[in-house]
Amino acid sequence: MASVNKSLSSRIVTILLTILMGAAAVVAFYPFVYMVLLSFTNSTSLRFQMSDISLDFVNYVDVFNRVKFATPLKNSIIVSFFTCLLNCILCSMAAYGLEKKRFRGRNLIFGIYMATLAVPGQVTMIPVFLMMRNMGLLNSYIALILPACDAFGVFLIKQFMTSVPDELLEAAQIDGANEVRTFTTIVIPLIKPVLVSLTVFTFISAWNNFLWPLVICTDTNMQTLTVALSLLQGKFETNYGLVMAGSTMTFIVPFVLYVFLQKQFVEGIALSGIKG
Repeated sequence: MASVNKSLSSRIVTILLTILMGAAAVVAFYPFVYMVLLSFTNSTSLRFQMSDISLDFVNYVDVFNRVKFATPLKNSIIVSFFTCLLNCILCSMAAYGLEKKRFRGRNLIFGIYMATLAVPGQVTMIPVFLMMRNMGLLNSYIALILPACDAFGVFLIKQFMTSVPDELLEAAQIDGANEVRTFTTIVIPLIKPVLVSLTVFTFISAWNNFLWPLVICTDTNMQTLTVALSLLQGKFETNYGLVMAGSTMTFIVPFVLYVFLQKQFVEGIALSGIKG
């Protein structure tokens, strides 16, 4: 009898948790569903009725033809891709040196790295802008890409790299492998999950970045999606259907990326706390 009651209570708890998680999922997805539905209207307010929806994709066509969204889309793809590539390369190299190499002052260097994370980006924005201007890099992809690399990736990869056995690296050196070959053929494959996690973090951050592209790029041909999206709002009247069409297109790319890399992303985050 006790086992039956225990099984019944366990089933009730499971049902309640399922209902709770389902309700939470509905609450989480509702804004995105509302955004997609509104993108198929020509509403000038954020309120609409189902009768206003017309599945003719006019707003999506207008986003490309009238608003010229193709150039900002291309810029965002280029900036996000090369930011991810550069961030993964630099952070993995720095993490490898700080974790697997023994030299005086490495803990101090790592502490300085971590201290930079406490500095808000708004504080360093003006000095970085002046540096880019003095180097003649305004309105360039380099100016959009370089400041996106930070110490977070070094911390994330370094934590994960503690699980890489030192004996494996020593064996590679005994076999005659140099540092470059050891790093590229042994270390990189072993830290692939955390590199995927860093790629997702970096891509979403670069894709959604608004303030820095707004400051560094005055040329309309160098605008990213977030900046172009802000220009869809009219001065006196706003077609929210057009705005939501642009928002949907901006949202869908990182969403698809996360869906495809979800397993590796979760694995990389979960294993980053493992200690050797």
